[in-house]
Amino acid sequence: MSDVYELAISVDLRDELSEQELAELRWHLGIGPQPERLSIVTAFPIVVVDEAGDPVIEDEPRPLLAGGGVAWRVGGVLGSALADRADLPRKGWSLTSRQEIHPDEFEQVGELLCWLAARVHDTDRLAGDVVPIGGLKHLEALTPDVIEVVNGQIAWPAWLSSGAGRG
Repeated sequence: MSDVYELAISVDLRDELSEQELAELRWHLGIGPQPERLSIVTAFPIVVVDEAGDPVIEDEPRPLLAGGGVAWRVGGVLGSALADRADLPRKGWSLTSRQEIHPDEFEQVGELLCWLAARVHDTDRLAGDVVPIGGLKHLEALTPDVIEVVNGQIAWPAWLSSGAGRG
């Protein structure tokens, strides 16, 4: 069994993003260059082997939702888009992304999703400060489960913590 998941996100963000935040968000979506300073997700630790053969932790920033083209495992197409809603009654930004992710990426992706949830339009919030942010499904599952951000914390589907997968 593979540890690849399909992540689908669709949110409308308020019109309060700074130019720095928009630049970093575009980079995460694969539609802009990496900004000089990162403020949304700031740590990207990876373990590498140094010249002496010892494991060391390095910081290797990478865009989190930048996959594009044919999906390697989940089928279909991967991609991300960010559109300005300036001409609509609910001004702001519409974001959509469909990606393949591995559990090793859940921490950083969860951090980004929490940042996004804090900026969604108030009409997209449910009671108790719950923001449905997207869906996640194992590559062998037929349907996704809702991903929510609850009180500023990511709530991945319960079946993830059991390690059982869902199929």
